[in-house]
Order: sequence, then structure tokens, then C-alpha cells
Amino acid sequence: DEEEDYMSDLFVKQDVRPGLPMVRRMKEAIQKEGKQKEANERNRQKSIKEEEKERRDLVLKSALGNENKGFALLQKMGYKSGQALGKSGEGIVEPIPLNIKTGLSGLGHEELKKRKAEEKLENYRKKLHMRKQANEQATDQFRLRFKTKQEERKMEGDLRKSQRACQQLDMQKDIDVPKETWYWLEPEEEDQNNENDKEDECTSSDISVSEKLHILTAYLREHHFYCIWCGTTYEDAEDLSSNCPGDSAADHD
Repeated sequence: DEEEDYMSDLFVKQDVRPGLPMVRRMKEAIQKEGKQKEANERNRQKSIKEEEKERRDLVLKSALGNENKGFALLQKMGYKSGQALGKSGEGIVEPIPLNIKTGLSGLGHEELKKRKAEEKLENYRKKLHMRKQANEQATDQFRLRFKTKQEERKMEGDLRKSQRACQQLDMQKDIDVPKETWYWLEPEEEDQNNENDKEDECTSSDISVSEKLHILTAYLREHHFYCIWCGTTYEDAEDLSSNCPGDSAADHD
């Protein structure tokens, strides 16, 4: 090639601002690198797996021809392309799809993963069921405790009512001292010592509220012919037994 004349107009007209040659060389290097990558990609040999995939895709996309022995036998038996299999055409039209295994795991691994996922889901459902049962049991226990507490409060109120009635009826018969200390109500106004004595007495007593109510109800019926549930004083035992339904609140319901 002929040497260029550095005094010619070609070099005189070029932009000679500082830094431009460096920028131009960088652009040229980038373009050269890109062209080299494209050339390497074209010249790169495909791997065995890539070639197998391309051949498999090509075969799967193409329809069977007469050169296929199985297809030729079907045509001899009257089969036409696009027709469903079977004597009456109730079979499949498309071939059974391939399930290509590309991973490195052994046979049965996918089934094992599926079984583990189902077991995990089943365990999660069991936990939810157990949690639901626990919540239901807690709710039932709360309702039972609440009902029991209400019944105890009602029973305590019935006992106080019986004690008040017993005190009035005993005093009408000039009885100054109750048969048992708890047959009458304690005075509402008393000093601190009496309150402590009352707490000690209640603590040491082994008789429950229900037992006290039952005993006091029987005492009122036997000695005063009075039924706390009816709120009635009868003339005698015969009148009480014949006109009073029973000796408990349940008998009067």
C-alpha cells in the first residue's frame, strides 16, 4: 500500500482535539471484541446434549411417514392420518407425549419427592386438626367452668335465702340459738375479730354449700313445714307432703 501523505487535506481536516484518539481506539476495541465473540459462537461446536435435543425436537415435530414400519402397518389396516385409534375411533389421536428426564437423580426420585410433599401436607393438616380440637376443648372447658360458677353462685344465694328463712321461723318459735351456727346468717356488722373467726370457721368446715343447702332444706321442712322453693309454710307434714312437689329446685321446675 502507498504511504499516506500527512500533509494532505485528509489529515488536515481531521479533528485533533485532545482525548479523541483514545475514545476512538476504545470503540474500535469494543467492536473488535464483539465481532470476535460472534465468530467464536459460530465456530463453537455444539455439545452432545444440544445435538440430541435438536434431533429429538426435529423428529417430534415431523409426522410419521410411510418409511415407518408401524405406521405402514396401521395404514394397511385402514388407518388414516389424523384419525383416532380403535375399531370405532374411540382411541387417542395424538401420540403419547414423552417424559424426558434431564436431571441427574435416579429413577423414582420424583415419586419420592411427591410422596414426601404429600406426607408434609398431611402432617400440616393433622396439626391444624389437633389445634382446632384443642381450641374446641378449651372453649368447652371455659363454658363448663362458667356454668359451674354460675350454679355455685345460685346455690350460695339459695343457701342465704334458706338461712334467712330459718332464722325468722326459729325466732317465731322463741328459738334464740340456731341448731348449727351456719343455720342462721351472720350479722352484717361485726368487728375484725369476728370476721377472722368466721373465715377460720368456713375454712375448717368440711361441709360444702350444696350439702348445707340440702341439710337446711330438710330442717325447714321437718321442723317448720316450710319449703324454700315454694316459699310456703304448710299446716303440717301431711299437708307438706301432699301439696309440695319436692325438696329441691329441680323438683319444682
